[in-house]
Order: sequence, then C-alpha cells, then structure tokens
Amino acid sequence: MIKNSATLAGSLFTLHVSQIRIDLPTLTEMDKEVISTWGVRNNIDFLSLSYTRHAEDVRHAREFLSKLGDLNQTQIFAKIENVEGLNHFDEILQEADGIILSRGNLGIDLPPEKVFLFQKAAVFKCNMAGKPAVVTRVVDSMTDNLRPTRAEATDVANAVLDGSDAILLGAETLRGLYPIETISTVGKICAEAEKVFNQDLYFKKTVKYVGEPMSHLESIASSSVRAAIKVKASVIICFTSSGRAARIISKYRPSMPVLSVVIPQLKTNQLKWSFTGAFQARQSLTVRGLFPMLADPRHPAESTGGTNESVLKVALEYGKTSGIIKPHDRAVVFQKVGDAYVVKIIELED
Repeated sequence: MIKNSATLAGSLFTLHVSQIRIDLPTLTEMDKEVISTWGVRNNIDFLSLSYTRHAEDVRHAREFLSKLGDLNQTQIFAKIENVEGLNHFDEILQEADGIILSRGNLGIDLPPEKVFLFQKAAVFKCNMAGKPAVVTRVVDSMTDNLRPTRAEATDVANAVLDGSDAILLGAETLRGLYPIETISTVGKICAEAEKVFNQDLYFKKTVKYVGEPMSHLESIASSSVRAAIKVKASVIICFTSSGRAARIISKYRPSMPVLSVVIPQLKTNQLKWSFTGAFQARQSLTVRGLFPMLADPRHPAESTGGTNESVLKVALEYGKTSGIIKPHDRAVVFQKVGDAYVVKIIELED
C-alpha cells in the first residue's frame, strides 16, 4: 500500500522489500556472465557484492572468481544493505576483503534513527580487522545542487573521524549535474577532517583491542608506526608482495603517508610465466593513507643479504617527486629480510 506521493527519478530502480527474506541468489546468472566476459577482459580489481546476506554469499563469489584466471586476485567488498546482512555482519567481515555500508537501502530496512549506530559499530569493527570500510550516500543533495547541505558536509567529516577508508558516491556522479564538483567538495571535507583526526587515541585503542600476545607482523607493524611518530618521520616505506604488511601498518592509522612498495612475484601455470603485483598495488588504493608503487620485478621482496638499497632508492625518488619526502626528512622503512621483519629509521640527505 502506497501511503504518500513521491517522484521516482533516475535510470535504475531496485525493488526493496523490507524485513522479508527473498530467496534469490546473490550472484545471478547475468552477473556471472558479465564478470566472466567484461570482468575478465578488464582485469577487475574489486567486486562489489550487493545485498550480501551471509558469509556464504562471499564464499560463493570467491569460488566463482577463483576459476577465472587472474580474477582469483580480485577483492570482494560485501555491500551491507539490509537487516539480514547486519545480523551476520561479523561472519561476513571475516570472509570479505572490505565492507561497503549502503546507508540508502539500510535506511529502508532499519528505522532511520538507528542507521548511525550501526555505521559507527561497523566502521569500528572494520578498522580493528584492518579491512577497508566504505560509506555511501553522503551528499545526495549535490545530485541537483552545486553545494552540499551543512548536515551532509558534517556527515562526510564524521565518516572520516569514525575511521572510514573511503567514500562511495552514487547518484551524484552517476546521473548528477555536478559530478566533478561533488568529488572535489567531498575531497576537501575529507582532507579537513583528516587534519583533526585523533591519531594518538586511535593508536592506543587499536593496540588495546588487538591485545597480547600479538602476531609477529602485527607487533612489528604497530612498532614501526610508533617509531615513525616518535621520530616525526614524514613517511613509512613498506616493502610487500601481497600488500598485507602495508594494510596492517595502515590499520594503526599513522599520521604520515605509507608508501607501499609492491614487489611483483613471478608465477607460472606451466604454460606461461606472469607477474603478480599490479592487482595488489591498485587494491591498496582503497586503504586509508596508502600510496602504492610497483617495483621492478627483478628485485626480490625478501632479500637475504641485507636490504635492497636500489629498490629503496627508487621508492625515495618516487616519494620526492610526489611531494611526500623533502631533504633532511626521516623515513621509517619496514621490510622482510630472510625470515625476519626489520624496521629501520633513515635520515635523508639533500
């Protein structure tokens, strides 16, 4: 029964039935066809899994991707859009590579006054798991207007202060009149909020949550962030092949950028040789504060004889040209040497 008059606008309509379990597969045959043709052709980095209801949905998608050549490296972001997804949030988070909080649809399934509470709890859980949290529907009014409302601007800032890794724009950039202005406005608000983000409190909270004993990687990653803060380093440089070490460093939200130097690895399927690394480098772009660069494949990620000075040199050059590093700055370098993790502090010359 329709209780009010409203204008339906836009090119895409989804029928959302509140509080009712609909027995449809999360990945339809049409989805599978698009992924296995267009997706494979374009080497997709991410799959946004709409209406994720159970961890099983993510497992199914992962199984499907694993059979599509290079797409076995594609990350799956579970989109939480209804109460069923909320009820199974913890298991979904364990299975997925990241979470998208679809507040538009959640606001239909949940009373609007409850959405904020879920957002804060979900972002916190993502942060503690070291997985990207993405928030949607932030500046709806910019679909037709050049400026956001004050409430929307505050909402974007609060999403950053709560710990979100990324903001996902929808109608504003899909069919909005001001897509470029929207991106620039949201970017400016995020930058302002990041300036006042309480890094110290966040660091302590994360260390306490992880508890003891920590895993080796977690312990060294958090120590490298602490060292970078103590020596006022301008950058943390992290050598990684899977991107995992850089993501764990970012989990402690250092106040300086993290340069994630992804070292490609050579692999073969007995017919041809290929390098992994490009996926991992691009995927770290969704993680807050990570700046990826792809190293020369001839450099091993885990050098046995001391550090790999040439890769470091290239990374420092890259940092200088991108404006992250200036002469006389300090940098904290995190890498694996043999079986051990090593953190060192270097001071740069002119």
